Amino acid sequence: MRILITGTGAMASLFGARLAPHADVVLAGRWQAQLEALAAGPLRVIETDGRETHRALRAVHPDQLDGTVDAALILTKAPRTPEAAAIAAAHLTPGGVAITLQNGLGNREILAEALGDGQAVQGVTTQGAAMIEPGVVRVGGQGTTTLSANPRIEPLADLFNRAGLRTVIEDNVERIVWRKLAVNAAINPLAALLRVPNGDLLRSENTRHLMREAADEVGETAAALGIAVGDVRGLPEQVARDTAPNRASMLQDVERGAQSEIEAINGAVVKRADRAGVHVPVNAMLYRLVRALEEMRSD
Repeated sequence: MRILITGTGAMASLFGARLAPHADVVLAGRWQAQLEALAAGPLRVIETDGRETHRALRAVHPDQLDGTVDAALILTKAPRTPEAAAIAAAHLTPGGVAITLQNGLGNREILAEALGDGQAVQGVTTQGAAMIEPGVVRVGGQGTTTLSANPRIEPLADLFNRAGLRTVIEDNVERIVWRKLAVNAAINPLAALLRVPNGDLLRSENTRHLMREAADEVGETAAALGIAVGDVRGLPEQVARDTAPNRASMLQDVERGAQSEIEAINGAVVKRADRAGVHVPVNAMLYRLVRALEEMRSD
């Protein structure tokens, strides 16, 4: 199976490293330092127990891609989803699928516009990874990848499991998307604004309160849209505790001056809540604060 992974960051590198022994994998991205590092030598993968493995990966600029692929894993940041969708549309075989494993809402819809509903698959992953430097990725935890049921998806799920990426297929993946959104909407903006790793958010009752309220608002919005997500109020604190040393992706974006995924996370909550008539003041506040941070940085 030939697999295209759009992106060359932490999650793209982790999935590439796991899948490379089992498939023909190519990463496509614009991070020049990472392209050069992977061309010069194998990716260094630091496992959760401190062991280090090495995996040769092919990574190219999108303009250098050729041929067709059986599957595309969309692991770019949400602002680059339209570009990733166009790349997938140009290289997927007619029977291929593109799977979004990104944070936030709206990514699958962008894929569907470019590829059609049958080739656009929603996925959710709780795998964790962080880039230490170009060519070096640290595994943040062994999570689960959930893929939406689709006639074309079973061979990929089998491949993921053989590669050590624990994967399940679910009919109602939307529920899992919104539960992960509740976690991201609570942890990511606070970590980015306060410049702290996940675990430090638990040190203050004020941040814990904000996390609970942000998650509650996501749950209320989902319920208003007819999506039963269950109790999400305590999820962010649980995840922050389980991933205490991790630096949230939005924090990493802010630190390196990159565009964050705030629009696809808290921004998406605010927009959908507005349409559903739900009041989400904490998500709106967090959204505006991160956008203000980005605007001030760009001046």
